[in-house]
Amino acid sequence: MHPMLTTAVKAARKAGSIITRASSDLDRLTVRRKQHNDFVTEVDHAAEEAIIRTLRDAYPSHAFLGEESGASSPAAATDFLWIIDPLDGTTNFLHGFPQYCVSIALKHKGVLQQAVVYDPNRNELFTATRGAGAFMNDRRIRVSAADRLDEALIGTGFPFREFAHFDEYLRMFGEVTRRVAGVRRPGAAALDLAWVAAGRLDGFWEMGLSPWDMAGGALLVREAGGMVGDFEGGEGFLEGGRIVAANPKVFSPLLQAIGTRS
Repeated sequence: MHPMLTTAVKAARKAGSIITRASSDLDRLTVRRKQHNDFVTEVDHAAEEAIIRTLRDAYPSHAFLGEESGASSPAAATDFLWIIDPLDGTTNFLHGFPQYCVSIALKHKGVLQQAVVYDPNRNELFTATRGAGAFMNDRRIRVSAADRLDEALIGTGFPFREFAHFDEYLRMFGEVTRRVAGVRRPGAAALDLAWVAAGRLDGFWEMGLSPWDMAGGALLVREAGGMVGDFEGGEGFLEGGRIVAANPKVFSPLLQAIGTRS
C-alpha cells in the first residue's frame, strides 16, 4: 500500500471510531442546521479534526479541503490537496440509518491519486491508488459485468438542499426508472460510488454534490475498471457537482437516459 494511502486509512479509521462511539448515544448530540436539510454535528467536526490532524502530522506542507472546515493551506504553495468528508450521510447517521461513511481523497497537481472510503457500520474499507487498482478490505474489486441498462441496478441521490433543478432531476429520474431494473437512493454519495466500484450497483448519477462527496468514490470507480464523468461525459464533475459513474457498458446508455446524449 502506498505510504500516503496508509496514512489516509489510519485517519479514516480514527474518524470511524469517533462516529461509531457517537452512534450509540444519538440523543445527546448537538445538531446544527447549515441550510435547508443540511445538518452538522459535533461528530462531523471531531471526525474531520482527527483526519486533518493525522494527515498534517505526516504531511505538514499539504493543503486541505474539508466539508466542515473549508479550505486550508500552508504558507507555501503545495501541489498536494486532501479532500475530506468526515461523515457523508449525516442525516442517515442522525436517524440511526446505517448508511454513512468517511471519505478521504488526495489530489496531486490536480489529479486524483489516493482514495479511502470507510464504512464503519460494516467495517468495509475501500481503497485505491491511481494505477494500482481498487480494493475492499485488501480484496481486489471490479465494477459489475452488466451489459444492458434494462438489467442494471442504478443508484442516485435526490436533491435535498437546493431545488432549483428539481424538475430537471424528476425528468431524469422518471426516464432512468423506466429504462432500468431498479433505482436505489441510500443517501451517501461516497458510499454509493464505492458500491459501483464493488459491483453492487451498476451505475450512479447525482447532481448538486460537492468535491468531497465525489473525489474518493470517483477514483475507486476508475481503478475498479469503471467510467466517471459529468452529465456530458466530461471531466468537470468535481467542479460542476454533477456526476455519472458506471461500468463501461452501462455508462453511455445511462448518460442517454438522463438526457445528455442522443
